[in-house]
Amino acid sequence: MSTALPTRTLGTTGPRTAALGLGCMGMSALYGEADRAESVATVHAALDAGVTLLDTGDFYAMGHNELLLGEALRTAPAATRENALVSVKFGALRGPDGAWNGYDARPEAVKNFAAYSLQRLGVDHIDIYRPARLDPEVPIEETVGAIAELVEQGYVRHIGLSEVGADTIARAAATAPISDLQIEYSLISRGIEESILPTTRELGIGVTAYGVLSRGLISGHFSRDRKLGAGDFRAFSPRFQGENLQHNLDLVEQLRKIAEQKGASVAQIAIAWVAARGEDIVPLVGARRRDRLTEALGALDVTLDATDLAAIEAAVPADAAAGERYPAAQMAHLDSER
Repeated sequence: MSTALPTRTLGTTGPRTAALGLGCMGMSALYGEADRAESVATVHAALDAGVTLLDTGDFYAMGHNELLLGEALRTAPAATRENALVSVKFGALRGPDGAWNGYDARPEAVKNFAAYSLQRLGVDHIDIYRPARLDPEVPIEETVGAIAELVEQGYVRHIGLSEVGADTIARAAATAPISDLQIEYSLISRGIEESILPTTRELGIGVTAYGVLSRGLISGHFSRDRKLGAGDFRAFSPRFQGENLQHNLDLVEQLRKIAEQKGASVAQIAIAWVAARGEDIVPLVGARRRDRLTEALGALDVTLDATDLAAIEAAVPADAAAGERYPAAQMAHLDSER
Protein backbone atom coordinates (compact mmCIF):
# COMPACT_ATOMS: atom_id res chain seq x y z
CA MET A 1 0.00 0.00 0.00
CA SER A 2 1.12 3.55 -0.65
CA THR A 3 2.41 5.66 2.21
CA ALA A 4 1.51 9.24 3.01
CA LEU A 5 3.94 11.82 1.67
CA PRO A 6 3.80 15.55 2.35
CA THR A 7 1.58 17.29 -0.18
CA ARG A 8 1.51 20.63 -1.94
CA THR A 9 -1.04 22.36 -4.15
CA LEU A 10 -0.07 23.54 -7.62
CA GLY A 11 -1.12 27.15 -7.52
CA THR A 12 -4.56 28.36 -6.53
CA THR A 13 -6.37 26.41 -9.23
CA GLY A 14 -4.26 23.27 -9.65
CA PRO A 15 -4.39 19.81 -8.10
CA ARG A 16 -2.94 18.74 -4.77
CA THR A 17 0.02 16.44 -5.27
CA ALA A 18 2.79 14.77 -3.33
CA ALA A 19 5.66 17.16 -2.55
CA LEU A 20 7.95 15.28 -4.97
CA GLY A 21 7.12 14.31 -8.55
CA LEU A 22 8.66 11.84 -10.99
CA GLY A 23 9.96 13.02 -14.36
CA CYS A 24 9.86 10.10 -16.80
CA MET A 25 11.82 11.46 -19.77
CA GLY A 26 15.08 9.67 -18.99
CA MET A 27 13.32 6.32 -19.13
CA SER A 28 13.06 6.75 -22.90
CA ALA A 29 15.39 9.42 -24.18
CA LEU A 30 18.37 11.76 -23.93
CA TYR A 31 20.35 10.06 -21.13
CA GLY A 32 21.47 6.88 -22.87
CA GLU A 33 20.02 3.39 -22.62
CA ALA A 34 17.39 2.67 -19.99
CA ASP A 35 15.92 -0.64 -18.87
CA ARG A 36 12.21 -0.83 -19.73
CA ALA A 37 11.33 -3.31 -16.98
CA GLU A 38 13.21 -1.29 -14.37
CA SER A 39 11.55 1.89 -15.62
CA VAL A 40 8.08 0.40 -15.19
CA ALA A 41 9.08 -0.94 -11.77
CA THR A 42 10.31 2.53 -10.81
CA VAL A 43 6.96 4.12 -11.73
CA HIS A 44 5.20 1.42 -9.70
CA ALA A 45 7.53 2.02 -6.75
CA ALA A 46 6.91 5.77 -6.97
CA LEU A 47 3.14 5.30 -6.92
CA ASP A 48 3.41 2.82 -4.06
CA ALA A 49 5.52 5.30 -2.09
CA GLY A 50 2.82 7.94 -2.48
CA VAL A 51 4.22 9.92 -5.43
CA THR A 52 1.35 11.20 -7.54
CA LEU A 53 2.68 13.60 -10.19
CA LEU A 54 4.15 11.81 -13.22
CA ASP A 55 5.61 14.01 -15.96
CA THR A 56 6.12 13.08 -19.61
CA GLY A 57 6.14 14.61 -23.10
CA ASP A 58 4.64 13.33 -26.32
CA PHE A 59 7.95 13.93 -28.10
CA TYR A 60 10.13 11.99 -25.66
CA ALA A 61 11.51 9.34 -28.02
CA MET A 62 8.60 10.10 -30.36
CA GLY A 63 5.82 8.69 -28.19
CA HIS A 64 7.86 5.94 -26.53
CA ASN A 65 7.70 7.58 -23.11
CA GLU A 66 3.93 7.95 -23.19
CA LEU A 67 3.56 4.31 -24.21
CA LEU A 68 5.92 3.30 -21.40
CA LEU A 69 4.03 5.36 -18.84
CA GLY A 70 0.75 3.99 -20.18
CA GLU A 71 2.05 0.46 -19.61
CA ALA A 72 3.16 1.33 -16.10
CA LEU A 73 -0.24 2.82 -15.26
CA ARG A 74 -2.12 -0.09 -16.79
CA THR A 75 -0.14 -2.65 -14.77
CA ALA A 76 -0.08 -0.71 -11.47
CA PRO A 77 -2.43 -1.69 -8.65
CA ALA A 78 -5.73 0.14 -9.00
CA ALA A 79 -5.36 1.73 -5.56
CA THR A 80 -2.21 3.58 -6.58
CA ARG A 81 -3.07 4.10 -10.25
CA GLU A 82 -6.12 6.12 -9.30
CA ASN A 83 -3.92 8.60 -7.43
CA ALA A 84 -1.69 9.31 -10.42
CA LEU A 85 -1.67 12.80 -11.92
CA VAL A 86 -0.25 12.77 -15.45
CA SER A 87 1.42 15.91 -16.78
CA VAL A 88 2.09 16.02 -20.53
CA LYS A 89 4.13 18.47 -22.61
CA PHE A 90 3.41 18.84 -26.31
CA GLY A 91 4.45 20.89 -29.31
CA ALA A 92 8.01 19.82 -30.14
CA LEU A 93 8.29 18.49 -33.68
CA ARG A 94 10.53 15.49 -34.35
CA GLY A 95 11.79 13.63 -37.40
CA PRO A 96 12.16 9.86 -37.89
CA ASP A 97 15.89 10.33 -37.36
CA GLY A 98 15.28 12.03 -34.03
CA ALA A 99 15.83 15.54 -35.42
CA TRP A 100 14.24 18.50 -33.66
CA ASN A 101 12.17 20.47 -36.16
CA GLY A 102 10.72 23.36 -34.20
CA TYR A 103 7.42 23.78 -32.36
CA ASP A 104 3.75 23.81 -33.28
CA ALA A 105 1.25 25.22 -30.79
CA ARG A 106 -1.57 26.19 -33.17
CA PRO A 107 -5.03 25.39 -31.73
CA GLU A 108 -5.64 22.61 -34.25
CA ALA A 109 -2.24 21.11 -33.45
CA VAL A 110 -2.93 21.27 -29.71
CA LYS A 111 -6.06 19.15 -30.14
CA ASN A 112 -4.32 16.75 -32.50
CA PHE A 113 -1.42 16.18 -30.09
CA ALA A 114 -3.85 15.65 -27.21
CA ALA A 115 -5.80 13.01 -29.13
CA TYR A 116 -2.66 10.97 -29.72
CA SER A 117 -1.45 11.37 -26.13
CA LEU A 118 -4.74 10.10 -24.74
CA GLN A 119 -4.42 6.98 -26.89
CA ARG A 120 -0.77 6.30 -26.06
CA LEU A 121 -1.30 6.80 -22.34
CA GLY A 122 -4.50 4.79 -22.30
CA VAL A 123 -6.36 7.41 -20.27
CA ASP A 124 -9.56 9.36 -20.78
CA HIS A 125 -8.08 12.66 -19.63
CA ILE A 126 -4.73 14.39 -19.07
CA ASP A 127 -4.36 15.98 -15.66
CA ILE A 128 -2.05 18.83 -16.71
CA TYR A 129 -1.43 19.71 -20.35
CA ARG A 130 1.23 22.22 -21.36
CA PRO A 131 3.14 23.46 -24.43
CA ALA A 132 6.78 22.42 -24.08
CA ARG A 133 8.01 25.76 -25.41
CA LEU A 134 6.52 28.99 -26.67
CA ASP A 135 5.73 28.77 -30.37
CA PRO A 136 7.01 32.12 -31.70
CA GLU A 137 4.45 32.02 -34.51
CA VAL A 138 1.41 31.53 -32.27
CA PRO A 139 0.19 33.93 -29.56
CA ILE A 140 0.12 32.18 -26.19
CA GLU A 141 -3.51 33.23 -25.86
CA GLU A 142 -4.45 31.01 -28.81
CA THR A 143 -2.57 28.01 -27.45
CA VAL A 144 -3.97 28.36 -23.95
CA GLY A 145 -7.42 28.99 -25.37
CA ALA A 146 -7.28 25.69 -27.23
CA ILE A 147 -6.30 23.84 -24.06
CA ALA A 148 -9.13 25.60 -22.24
CA GLU A 149 -11.55 24.12 -24.79
CA LEU A 150 -10.13 20.68 -24.02
CA VAL A 151 -10.75 21.38 -20.33
CA GLU A 152 -14.37 22.27 -21.09
CA GLN A 153 -14.72 19.02 -23.05
CA GLY A 154 -13.27 16.93 -20.21
CA TYR A 155 -10.11 15.79 -21.98
CA VAL A 156 -7.81 17.95 -19.82
CA ARG A 157 -8.12 18.89 -16.14
CA HIS A 158 -5.59 21.72 -15.75
CA ILE A 159 -3.49 24.01 -17.95
CA GLY A 160 0.25 24.29 -17.40
CA LEU A 161 3.11 26.21 -18.97
CA SER A 162 6.75 25.35 -19.54
CA GLU A 163 9.91 27.46 -19.89
CA VAL A 164 8.20 30.79 -20.54
CA GLY A 165 9.00 34.24 -19.21
CA ALA A 166 7.08 36.60 -16.96
CA ASP A 167 5.23 38.44 -19.75
CA THR A 168 4.05 35.21 -21.38
CA ILE A 169 2.95 33.85 -18.00
CA ALA A 170 0.84 36.95 -17.35
CA ARG A 171 -0.77 36.81 -20.80
CA ALA A 172 -1.55 33.10 -20.41
CA ALA A 173 -3.05 33.63 -16.95
CA ALA A 174 -5.27 36.40 -18.33
CA THR A 175 -6.66 33.89 -20.83
CA ALA A 176 -7.44 30.93 -18.56
CA PRO A 177 -6.52 29.57 -15.10
CA ILE A 178 -2.93 28.23 -15.05
CA SER A 179 -2.02 25.58 -12.49
CA ASP A 180 1.74 25.61 -12.76
CA LEU A 181 4.86 26.55 -14.65
CA GLN A 182 7.32 23.76 -15.34
CA ILE A 183 10.83 25.15 -15.50
CA GLU A 184 14.39 24.24 -14.62
CA TYR A 185 15.31 25.25 -11.09
CA SER A 186 18.24 24.03 -9.05
CA LEU A 187 21.15 25.28 -6.99
CA ILE A 188 23.01 25.99 -10.23
CA SER A 189 20.02 27.18 -12.30
CA ARG A 190 18.45 30.04 -10.37
CA GLY A 191 17.40 32.36 -13.19
CA ILE A 192 13.71 32.16 -12.29
CA GLU A 193 14.28 34.05 -9.04
CA GLU A 194 14.60 37.45 -10.70
CA SER A 195 11.25 37.93 -12.42
CA ILE A 196 9.59 34.59 -13.19
CA LEU A 197 9.08 33.32 -9.65
CA PRO A 198 7.73 36.66 -8.40
CA THR A 199 5.26 36.62 -11.31
CA THR A 200 4.01 33.09 -10.64
CA ARG A 201 3.57 33.96 -6.97
CA GLU A 202 1.70 37.15 -7.74
CA LEU A 203 -0.65 35.25 -10.04
CA GLY A 204 -1.13 32.20 -7.82
CA ILE A 205 0.65 29.80 -10.17
CA GLY A 206 2.68 26.87 -8.84
CA VAL A 207 6.09 25.72 -10.05
CA THR A 208 7.08 22.19 -10.96
CA ALA A 209 10.87 22.32 -10.93
CA TYR A 210 12.74 19.97 -13.23
CA GLY A 211 16.50 19.57 -13.44
CA VAL A 212 16.81 19.81 -9.66
CA LEU A 213 19.97 17.68 -9.92
CA SER A 214 21.00 19.38 -13.17
CA ARG A 215 20.78 16.12 -15.14
CA GLY A 216 22.86 14.30 -12.60
CA LEU A 217 25.63 16.89 -12.52
CA ILE A 218 25.00 17.85 -8.89
CA SER A 219 23.71 14.45 -7.76
CA GLY A 220 27.00 13.46 -6.20
CA HIS A 221 27.16 10.45 -8.53
CA PHE A 222 28.68 12.03 -11.63
CA SER A 223 32.45 11.79 -12.19
CA ARG A 224 34.81 13.60 -14.53
CA ASP A 225 35.88 10.40 -16.29
CA ARG A 226 32.35 9.15 -16.97
CA LYS A 227 31.86 8.21 -20.63
CA LEU A 228 28.68 9.47 -22.25
CA GLY A 229 27.12 7.86 -25.30
CA ALA A 230 26.51 9.73 -28.54
CA GLY A 231 22.78 9.86 -27.83
CA ASP A 232 23.24 11.29 -24.36
CA PHE A 233 22.18 14.95 -24.16
CA ARG A 234 24.92 15.62 -21.63
CA ALA A 235 27.60 14.87 -24.20
CA PHE A 236 26.66 18.20 -25.82
CA SER A 237 25.64 20.18 -22.74
CA PRO A 238 27.99 23.08 -21.98
CA ARG A 239 28.01 22.33 -18.26
CA PHE A 240 29.42 18.86 -18.89
CA GLN A 241 32.30 19.99 -21.09
CA GLY A 242 36.00 20.26 -20.22
CA GLU A 243 36.88 22.92 -17.67
CA ASN A 244 33.20 23.67 -17.10
CA LEU A 245 32.66 20.12 -15.88
CA GLN A 246 35.59 20.26 -13.49
CA HIS A 247 34.47 23.61 -12.10
CA ASN A 248 30.94 22.33 -11.55
CA LEU A 249 32.10 19.11 -9.92
CA ASP A 250 34.23 21.18 -7.57
CA LEU A 251 31.00 22.88 -6.45
CA VAL A 252 29.52 19.44 -5.82
CA GLU A 253 32.40 18.58 -3.51
CA GLN A 254 31.66 21.68 -1.46
CA LEU A 255 28.05 20.55 -1.26
CA ARG A 256 29.15 17.06 -0.25
CA LYS A 257 30.77 18.43 2.92
CA ILE A 258 27.44 19.90 4.00
CA ALA A 259 25.59 16.71 3.09
CA GLU A 260 27.91 14.64 5.23
CA GLN A 261 27.34 16.96 8.19
CA LYS A 262 23.58 16.53 7.75
CA GLY A 263 23.81 12.75 7.35
CA ALA A 264 22.33 13.02 3.88
CA SER A 265 23.48 12.42 0.32
CA VAL A 266 24.43 15.24 -2.04
CA ALA A 267 21.33 14.55 -4.12
CA GLN A 268 19.08 14.75 -1.07
CA ILE A 269 20.53 18.11 -0.07
CA ALA A 270 20.11 19.49 -3.60
CA ILE A 271 16.49 18.31 -3.80
CA ALA A 272 15.70 19.49 -0.28
CA TRP A 273 17.07 22.94 -1.12
CA VAL A 274 14.63 23.30 -4.03
CA ALA A 275 11.75 22.05 -1.89
CA ALA A 276 12.68 24.58 0.79
CA ARG A 277 12.31 27.49 -1.63
CA GLY A 278 8.56 27.57 -1.11
CA GLU A 279 5.40 25.55 -0.61
CA ASP A 280 4.41 26.53 -4.15
CA ILE A 281 7.29 24.50 -5.64
CA VAL A 282 7.20 20.76 -6.36
CA PRO A 283 10.57 19.26 -7.38
CA LEU A 284 10.55 16.68 -10.18
CA VAL A 285 13.23 14.00 -10.00
CA GLY A 286 14.25 12.06 -13.09
CA ALA A 287 14.91 8.73 -11.36
CA ARG A 288 15.18 5.84 -13.81
CA ARG A 289 15.87 3.20 -11.16
CA ARG A 290 14.26 2.27 -7.87
CA ASP A 291 17.42 2.91 -5.86
CA ARG A 292 17.68 6.46 -7.18
CA LEU A 293 14.00 6.99 -6.45
CA THR A 294 14.49 5.80 -2.87
CA GLU A 295 17.38 8.22 -2.46
CA ALA A 296 15.31 11.10 -3.84
CA LEU A 297 12.37 10.35 -1.56
CA GLY A 298 14.79 10.57 1.36
CA ALA A 299 15.10 14.29 0.59
CA LEU A 300 11.63 14.76 2.04
CA ASP A 301 13.04 13.76 5.43
CA VAL A 302 15.82 16.37 5.27
CA THR A 303 15.05 19.53 7.21
CA LEU A 304 17.06 22.60 6.31
CA ASP A 305 17.08 25.50 8.76
CA ALA A 306 18.29 29.02 8.03
CA THR A 307 21.87 28.11 8.95
CA ASP A 308 21.82 25.10 6.62
CA LEU A 309 20.41 27.15 3.74
CA ALA A 310 23.03 29.84 4.22
CA ALA A 311 25.80 27.23 4.20
CA ILE A 312 24.45 25.60 1.05
CA GLU A 313 24.18 28.90 -0.80
CA ALA A 314 27.68 29.90 0.33
CA ALA A 315 29.01 26.61 -1.03
CA VAL A 316 27.12 26.98 -4.31
CA PRO A 317 26.36 30.68 -4.85
CA ALA A 318 23.83 31.86 -7.42
CA ASP A 319 25.46 32.03 -10.88
CA ALA A 320 28.33 29.82 -9.68
CA ALA A 321 27.87 27.26 -12.45
CA ALA A 322 30.15 27.24 -15.49
CA GLY A 323 28.36 26.94 -18.83
CA GLU A 324 24.79 27.47 -19.99
CA ARG A 325 22.13 24.88 -19.18
CA TYR A 326 21.51 24.10 -22.88
CA PRO A 327 23.57 24.39 -26.07
CA ALA A 328 23.15 27.77 -27.79
CA ALA A 329 20.66 26.53 -30.41
CA GLN A 330 18.31 25.24 -27.70
CA MET A 331 18.77 28.30 -25.48
CA ALA A 332 17.38 30.35 -28.37
CA HIS A 333 14.04 28.54 -28.00
CA LEU A 334 13.63 29.46 -24.33
CA ASP A 335 11.21 32.32 -23.78
CA SER A 336 12.21 32.05 -20.11
CA GLU A 337 15.75 33.21 -20.94
CA ARG A 338 14.78 36.38 -22.81
